[in-house]
Amino acid sequence: MPRRAIALLSILVSSPLAAQQRAPLPGYTPSASARQRIAEAAASARPSPDAAARHARELAREPHVAGTPAQARTRDYVIAQMKVMGLETEVRSYDVWLPHPTSVRVWRLAPAGGAGAPLELRLAEGPVAGDDTTGGAAPEVLPIGGTGGSGDASGEVVYVNYGLIEDYALLDSAGVSVRGKVVVARYGRSFRGIKAREAERHGAAALLLYSDPQDDGYVRGDVYPEGPMRPPSGVQRGSVFNGVGDPSTPGWPSVAGARRVPPDEMEVPRIPVVPISYANAALLLEGVRGAPLPAAGWQGGLPFRYHVGPGPVRARVAVETDAAARPEAGFKRIWNTYGVVRGADFPEEVVLVGAHRDAWGPGAADNVSGVVSVLEAAHAVAEEARAGRRPRRTIVFATWDAEEWGLVGSTEYVEEDSLRLLRNGVAYLNQDVAAQGPAFGAGGSPSLRPVLRDVSRLVADPGGAGSVYDVWRARTARTSGGAAGTSAADSASPPMGDPGGGSDFAGFYNHFGIPIADWGFGGPGGAYHSRYDDVRWMTRFGDPGYRHHAAAARIGAAMLLRLANADVVPFDYVEYARTMRRYLPQIAALFPSSPAWRDSAAGAVGAAVSRMERAALDFAATRDGILAAGAPPTRTLVAANAALRRVERALTRPAGLRTRPWYRNVVYAADENNGYANVVFPTIVEAARAGDEALARREAADLARRFDDATAALGEAATALAGR
Repeated sequence: MPRRAIALLSILVSSPLAAQQRAPLPGYTPSASARQRIAEAAASARPSPDAAARHARELAREPHVAGTPAQARTRDYVIAQMKVMGLETEVRSYDVWLPHPTSVRVWRLAPAGGAGAPLELRLAEGPVAGDDTTGGAAPEVLPIGGTGGSGDASGEVVYVNYGLIEDYALLDSAGVSVRGKVVVARYGRSFRGIKAREAERHGAAALLLYSDPQDDGYVRGDVYPEGPMRPPSGVQRGSVFNGVGDPSTPGWPSVAGARRVPPDEMEVPRIPVVPISYANAALLLEGVRGAPLPAAGWQGGLPFRYHVGPGPVRARVAVETDAAARPEAGFKRIWNTYGVVRGADFPEEVVLVGAHRDAWGPGAADNVSGVVSVLEAAHAVAEEARAGRRPRRTIVFATWDAEEWGLVGSTEYVEEDSLRLLRNGVAYLNQDVAAQGPAFGAGGSPSLRPVLRDVSRLVADPGGAGSVYDVWRARTARTSGGAAGTSAADSASPPMGDPGGGSDFAGFYNHFGIPIADWGFGGPGGAYHSRYDDVRWMTRFGDPGYRHHAAAARIGAAMLLRLANADVVPFDYVEYARTMRRYLPQIAALFPSSPAWRDSAAGAVGAAVSRMERAALDFAATRDGILAAGAPPTRTLVAANAALRRVERALTRPAGLRTRPWYRNVVYAADENNGYANVVFPTIVEAARAGDEALARREAADLARRFDDATAALGEAATALAGR
């Protein structure tokens, strides 16, 4: 046991009365609460910056794209580490659609290069002096628009700003068509798959994506290797698939013998999509003329005045994939890994933590840092179990494959294990970019936010200015203009993000309604999805001492034990209902010219939320009163916790959203026109976007009924605890 943990334990053990007199943790009896505080202190002291650095160096020593031998080596490393820890281990494989590019080329046809020949752009990022990874033998990954189309297209260049729906609307109003053109769009403000979708919808022949220096380069700070920002040759790779999971098995698992959608019927982009550097974007955009910029906000950070086009610059884009000649070659094998600590009292109930292993390069930040956090949290929990203190519920430590291609590995797992997860999945904790700077942030289901805030008070901030919570709260108070003092409002402060989309929690929360939480330490950086996201970048700029990696793991270890050991899982549905209340004015304003909408449909949702809040207050009082007198019988706890697991399940609809049936959660979903941003009450919002008030009324009534079903589950939990 680390010296720090021994010292802390000695203080706590020598003062058992002081520990007993502290307010019990929600969901725990007083005696169990005292033991839990000791266990969390011991476990959260174990994650080590030195161990984190060792894991990171091994996992990020080479690019490891899903479906490659290098990715298989990360599988073997994680499993070997978990076996050393004494965990039960498992590997699951799936064969999924991941066509890899075999050739990616881009030319500027006009104006021509030297001797009148087309100018071929140098797409490689290239090595950096002193960087062993970029200068080593490992090959650079081709600039991938993952799951994009193959083909050879030429046309005039048109600049479309960020390639958003509203950007194309402005071009249409100015009479600028992109049909048959090579579109250039800058990254930012939406998922790249939405940019590909809109380019294809508007008839573009090909799409080139680049990170503008205004958003991700020298305008933001010094560029790598002088600073952390994206250098002129930097390229942001990434998937352009707008779905989740394997596109050949939409909605069902890609297990052996699974029915497959033929490649020509898959819902994937059909045009070539290539990410390029801003140095290459300048070679294309500087000569574009044609229409002037249609609005403020279209000028980027390159050192010339931008124009829309079309032309006179012309470009050619040629992409070949391994599936072009042999469709069966587009399928690749991927591997999820699992380490398991079986629960001592409620082994069927499962708490999971996960991080994706695959990357578009070495992936030191995205997402070796998340895998390191999971490994170090696993080590901490395994040591508790080895000391005879097994968690009461089963804990699963997962690493997912092919997240970068559309959350593929985690989605296939969720679809394969759907019955077990729906019945017994307690919570899922996600680690995606756990450390790439000093600024802590967190998000997830409102029901888990108070637990995460409380756990963050236990872990020292690596900067030495108090706990993670103290520094987090002070920073958010400064940025929001609030005060950082202690008040009754601390239970809902600092603010936390809503679960939108774009990471592996989607299958658990957006599909099934299993509560989720995520957290990490962020900061400025331009290595995202680049070959420069490597150990040298991390040790110079992201997390030089790997202390933030260790801190993320400490929070993870304590969170897992808090949820796994509770008599009654400490979901906070008071905060959940009050969070819902804050969204009600937005819903009431969706049809401003319709008082009936505001008073009836939106009012029905508000009344249902109020009923849920009252039930949540009653449940919390019942829980705390009963646990204060000691633990109820095991069968009582099993029944109460089963009812609690049904609360957020009730806020999902088996038929899913009308626009995207896989998304079942009717409270939160990723914006169908953004991909990353969150939409609250999506069934109503999407009906309002369509201008269909009658449909919105039906959706509001459906949502109110589902809130009442969640309220009923809370009542069942309280009844079970009371022994009735």
